[in-house]
Amino acid sequence: MLDFPLWLRATHFLNLLFVSLLVRSGLEILSAHPKLYWNDDCTPGSEWRRLTRKQMPVNELWTSRDEEESFSPWIALPGRRNLGLGRHWHFLADAGWLLTGLLYVVMLFVTPEWRRLVPTSWSIIPGAFHALQSYVTLHLVVTPGRYNSLEQLAYFSVVFLLSPLAIATGLAMSPSIAARFPWYIRIFRGRQAARSIHFLCLCAFLVFSAAHLAMVVLHGEVSQMALIVLGDVRHVHGALGLIVGLAGLGGVILIHIVATWYSLRYPRMVQRRTQAVTDRLRHALFGHGRSAQQYSASEISPYFRVNGRPPAEAAYAAMAREGFVNFVLEVDGLVEHPLRLSLEELRRWPKQTQITKHDCIQGWSAVASWGGVSLARIMERCRPLESARYLVFHALDDKATSEPDAAGPGQFYGTIGIELASDPQTILAYEMNGEPLPVPHGAPLRVRVETQLGFAMVKYVRRIEFVHDYKHIGAGQGGWREDHQYYSQEAGI
Repeated sequence: MLDFPLWLRATHFLNLLFVSLLVRSGLEILSAHPKLYWNDDCTPGSEWRRLTRKQMPVNELWTSRDEEESFSPWIALPGRRNLGLGRHWHFLADAGWLLTGLLYVVMLFVTPEWRRLVPTSWSIIPGAFHALQSYVTLHLVVTPGRYNSLEQLAYFSVVFLLSPLAIATGLAMSPSIAARFPWYIRIFRGRQAARSIHFLCLCAFLVFSAAHLAMVVLHGEVSQMALIVLGDVRHVHGALGLIVGLAGLGGVILIHIVATWYSLRYPRMVQRRTQAVTDRLRHALFGHGRSAQQYSASEISPYFRVNGRPPAEAAYAAMAREGFVNFVLEVDGLVEHPLRLSLEELRRWPKQTQITKHDCIQGWSAVASWGGVSLARIMERCRPLESARYLVFHALDDKATSEPDAAGPGQFYGTIGIELASDPQTILAYEMNGEPLPVPHGAPLRVRVETQLGFAMVKYVRRIEFVHDYKHIGAGQGGWREDHQYYSQEAGI
């Protein structure tokens, strides 16, 4: 009879908890753009899998937010179009799952347990095939004291193949990783292919979990539950194992219920408490480094989605009709030399052009050419004080009028740190694909921060303010979407 040590049983339980949290929060993230592609252009109609029946209008402006679905809290964490909170739960569960997995692998190889899991002979292949034939013909395969060949191969594949693939494809969806190490996402033939593979990994985990549960039931749920939670049924009555096992499952379900309820009832509290753990990790892993993107003109996407509707004020419309000739960019705050620059003046500055990939937080991507002024050059002119740590980009966009249903009112703004602003590919763009920046994409000016997700690249910029801290601005979370949609200010993944 198998005898499972305590550390193995504990990591088994924690794995169940964290994987179930990852699945539900992953579905919440997927609901923001429920379409999967093998190409990074994400051209409408090119998706290989749709999890939505929505059809976008042909002859009117629509935004990527219109493509979102509202998944039920019964399946997604927390559900109801809460992308920001879903990401917080996903990254928190990621940290727990990775630590649990690291502990499991270390203990596996410092104890004899690896012999039970790791195949040591090619004979496992025909053995697994014969075991599969037996199960298909409704005959159980019993191998006292060890896993049968099919079980061993399945467990080994999940631990050493499926799990690393899920981690690797998750990293490939980070704009920070993709920008700094372009070769890495080429391994997966692009970000969208990595996203699709990541989704297939989720499906594989679900299939494995269902098969694993079926085996527990088929082999006798009482004895199998005792084996899983107590380690050895020889010295303990099987009913106790069943009770303890069901109590553990009930605990996992209770955690999901509490996490969902608190997220929907107290979203700000959940945002702050999860960020306290995950933001430091995200900043350490994804917040540094410079963009090295160098796409060619032939790779520019034929279609580039719009995220967010243009400002609805009459004053902005009039400015756009006049070609923004009267527009003035203000640069102030903690600087030695405040600036007031017209669009024409900015165009006379040395122009920087770059072809880069835009990664939206919702999941879609596209490649475009951007032309504008380096933020590093602007900082050379205004000379920020030593106390300045962040740049606040104030927009011409009042969400109370442009998107009154987008979760909150107020003037749109976003922040980035001085370090990100110093990246050679961080620019204020006034051109897109060789033409003046279109209104839906942020005219007259938009930020490009190529190691970050798209929501950090504020459109319709009218003012840049240098500050020591952003806690006094808006709701103090670092941006309009952080304030109202509970995003994190760390946007490297």
